[in-house]
Amino acid sequence: MSEVTVGIIGLLSLLVLFLTGMEMAFLMAGVGFIGIWILAGFKTAVGMLANDFMDALASYGLTAIPLFIFMGQIAFNAGIAKNLYNTAHKFLGHIPGGLAVATVAGATVFKAICGSVAATSATFASVAIPEMDRFGYSKKLSTGIVATVGTLGVLLPPSTILIIFGIITNQSIGKLFLAGIFPGLLMAVFFMVIIFGWSRINPSIGPKSERYSMKEKIKTIPSIIGPVVVFILIIGGLMKGIFTPTEAGAVGAFTVLLLCMFRKEFGLTGLKRSVQESVRTTCMVLMLVASSNILGHFIALSNISHLIAQWVAELQVNKVLIIVVIFLIYLIGGSFMDDLAFMILATPIFFPIITHLGYDPIWAGVMIGLTVCIGSVIPPVAICVFIVKNITKTPVGVIYSGVYPFLISMVLVVVLLFIFPELATYLPSVLMK
Repeated sequence: MSEVTVGIIGLLSLLVLFLTGMEMAFLMAGVGFIGIWILAGFKTAVGMLANDFMDALASYGLTAIPLFIFMGQIAFNAGIAKNLYNTAHKFLGHIPGGLAVATVAGATVFKAICGSVAATSATFASVAIPEMDRFGYSKKLSTGIVATVGTLGVLLPPSTILIIFGIITNQSIGKLFLAGIFPGLLMAVFFMVIIFGWSRINPSIGPKSERYSMKEKIKTIPSIIGPVVVFILIIGGLMKGIFTPTEAGAVGAFTVLLLCMFRKEFGLTGLKRSVQESVRTTCMVLMLVASSNILGHFIALSNISHLIAQWVAELQVNKVLIIVVIFLIYLIGGSFMDDLAFMILATPIFFPIITHLGYDPIWAGVMIGLTVCIGSVIPPVAICVFIVKNITKTPVGVIYSGVYPFLISMVLVVVLLFIFPELATYLPSVLMK
């Protein structure tokens, strides 16, 4: 049996086993270990297994992950999102669909200190949906926007997915953070435009709330200062080379902890919960990274990546068609399994092909992140939809019907990024030369 045949059988076995419900991290490690055993012998497989896990768990670069996760969990458990939403509500609630627009605005600022897609959806499902219910908003709109708005965390820093992408492809995390800002803000603006237009056409979908005085609005402004300062501190430090990504995560986590430690909603209970949730999430991410290293070595030994890249280079088709097919694979894969797991699984295979075709690696990271995040809100596996369902007890069909209009804006951002890659590459090229 040839090396390539063993590689293909291994990858097909991985996809089949995933359908049984087993954890992707264990599947990748298992398939990678057995594949290396077949191709290079048992002793080599054991050595690679030990080295890959040791390299992942002892890597200085990966220490950025638990720090940024901890920062997000502190913000999540301290109720910062509630204050941000209240500020946005006071300023925007009086326009058509204003509370839903305020949800997008609040979530956009919240993403400056929380890179978790699931945490954002869970937070605003608890904070924003009850308020929208009180003013008679359609469940379709309220649950749809809350389920979708969490995806902003894939693009806006500090994005866990962009951190992982940077680590496994050896790209600058600072540049990836900067590259995600314009597309992320553009997507947020498109969300707001859709809400406003939908509510103008059908006012019963998103009724206006009361108009607040300027004095009441100004009183709420201090609540956004902390998140903005943390965002500027992290991005500015990375951009100027003052911080490494790990140091930026440490500074950000410490700053957010200082901002939250005296809040009534936080306290020792909130700190304990933040540590527990951060450890749980970090262990999951590090297991995925370590397992992907093992699988990556198996793929390298099987020579699949090299042959695919060579085959693609010899194809007599437009490279745009090839890149579209690759992103469709990310889209479909992200809809059938955890978005982070699929990105870790697929990137070692497809990233070399994308760069071989001449595309910018930083642009590729943003495009991959955006494509996978679209997959995370479409059936059959949509983590944000199920989080909103579990919190609000709203039928999945109703939530999906509210998600689809916002998918239009996400697809539009993908198209614009494809036509104008400068949307992603301009800030890194100017600010981090």
